[in-house]
Amino acid sequence: MIGRSDEYEKMFQLEGKLWWYRSLHERVAEALQTHFGDRRDVAILDVGCGTGGLMAFLRARGYTNLRGMDGSTDAVVACRERGLTVSLVDLNELSETGDQYDAVVCNDVFCYFPGDQLSALMRKLANRLRATGILISNNNAFNVFRGQHDLAVGIVRRFTLVDFRRLLPSTNLRIERSTYWSFLLSPVILLMRQWQNLELRLGWQSPESAKSDVYLPSPWLNETLYRVVHMEQSVLSRTPFGSSLFLVFRPVAVGS
Repeated sequence: MIGRSDEYEKMFQLEGKLWWYRSLHERVAEALQTHFGDRRDVAILDVGCGTGGLMAFLRARGYTNLRGMDGSTDAVVACRERGLTVSLVDLNELSETGDQYDAVVCNDVFCYFPGDQLSALMRKLANRLRATGILISNNNAFNVFRGQHDLAVGIVRRFTLVDFRRLLPSTNLRIERSTYWSFLLSPVILLMRQWQNLELRLGWQSPESAKSDVYLPSPWLNETLYRVVHMEQSVLSRTPFGSSLFLVFRPVAVGS
């Protein structure tokens, strides 16, 4: 998505409002709470932090030790407008070593890394974790959900849990928790994406004019979508299908 200034501007404006971002941020906070309890001093690194919506959300929840990095100048500028500590870093050139953290978050970033590049990135993130730390990662799921959104933001791949299990031996990580989400909304999302693809096939839309799904619907619809996903998260700890795959990884213990 680097270079798409309009998408970063939309992200900056909507991260605190749009049902999808709100739901994702709450999932991250729940994962931190589950692992660290009420501690708010844990060191957290947000890799590919975008315009800083998650960091701002965690700061409002009382977390005090937050850092971020992103490869986009637009993203870093937006984060600094929020008063966040963020560095401009090309993730392809991320160092093998560096400061270690209790939690590393890397949401919707892996979809831009093909093949061996992704394995290398995950190993580097594992190296940034303390022995008792966790890596939290949300990812685009299932190719059936491909649509104009993928074209608009430059997504190169979608994932299933099997993809990550195949990657694990070379990453120094193991999966502690996983779930697909937006399960209850998946029929609606799937129908919308299939309609988008039909528009492309019929020439009603061109790939160059594709728009992302980052837009704010009417207040009642936005709140309804949020409540549906919130209920899903509260009632169903793990679901088998959805447009996103949420994972919590742990580093593999030395000698295991």
